[in-house]
Amino acid sequence: MLKVGVVGATGYAGEEIIKILMRHKDVCIAALSAVIDKEAPISDIFPAFKGKLDLICKKPDPEEMSKNVELVFLALPHKISMEVAPAFLRANKLVIDLSADYRLNADVYKVWYGAEHKDKANLPTAVYGLPELYYDKVKKARLVANPGCYPTSVILGIAPVLKDKAVDINYIIADSKSGATGAGRKPDLALSFGEVNENLKAYKANEHQHKPEITRILSEVAAIPIDIVFVPHLIPMNRGILSTIYMKLNKKMDVKAVLNIYNNFYKAKPFIRIADEGKLPQVRDVAFTNYCGIGVKVTGDTLIVVSCIDNLTKGAAGQAVQNMNIMAGFDETEALI
Repeated sequence: MLKVGVVGATGYAGEEIIKILMRHKDVCIAALSAVIDKEAPISDIFPAFKGKLDLICKKPDPEEMSKNVELVFLALPHKISMEVAPAFLRANKLVIDLSADYRLNADVYKVWYGAEHKDKANLPTAVYGLPELYYDKVKKARLVANPGCYPTSVILGIAPVLKDKAVDINYIIADSKSGATGAGRKPDLALSFGEVNENLKAYKANEHQHKPEITRILSEVAAIPIDIVFVPHLIPMNRGILSTIYMKLNKKMDVKAVLNIYNNFYKAKPFIRIADEGKLPQVRDVAFTNYCGIGVKVTGDTLIVVSCIDNLTKGAAGQAVQNMNIMAGFDETEALI
């Protein structure tokens, strides 16, 4: 049994990781921690765990947790993980970080997150944990940078036709809509019920901190620098992301030809579901799952791709466990289907 710890266990992603790990046949949850006023059984914090997991959730102490775990999930805010991860890495533990702290190089990180990176020694060793693109690298990794929720949806929606050189790299627009849990479990007026309910808003238009992550990975896929227009929106639901992506085809293609590209690219990828011709995925198709649903439509020379995920599973906790499965040599789908 792999002994696992979760730092940041009381957040939305931390709670979701615990739920998944509780049904994992090859894992033992050995340690939990979070910034809390008083140490308490996790079942006191989340009563749904009562009688299933009553482990004490402690205040963060990486050195102490390292004595009891072999792999740790860091479900922490940006700028905090890079202060915590080094202690686990020094103790030779596997680390999966759900923040943005290990997704970008130090210079780009400073521009988009407004802080100097505090772990430049380990930053170059981090593997971007999108298994559909980097499975082999994840398998050998000691430190995995779990992708952001928006980037997961957008990158998976674009990568096949970009790799195939089927679209104009100068015309890519991603319009993404996310439920409120995407911002994390924190007090924020903009995320309060009265602000979100019966409302829809665009925010950080083409300047969201996930944009450099998206362009970095798409540039690797295309083997040439890529820039896209990325506009996120907040919608009045708890969880889920739907990205509608607009691209210009480089040559005349019908839907069947485009679907062939997607089906071939994601062949044997267990968490990608390509919709049949004439159908587009919905958030409810993937809610509470680790699947990414993708559908396509061709209108003249315009390709429209709809890509859906659950932001807390494929966009965070589920993908983190998927990466753990790969790193530990388990079945990639264990506890996720």
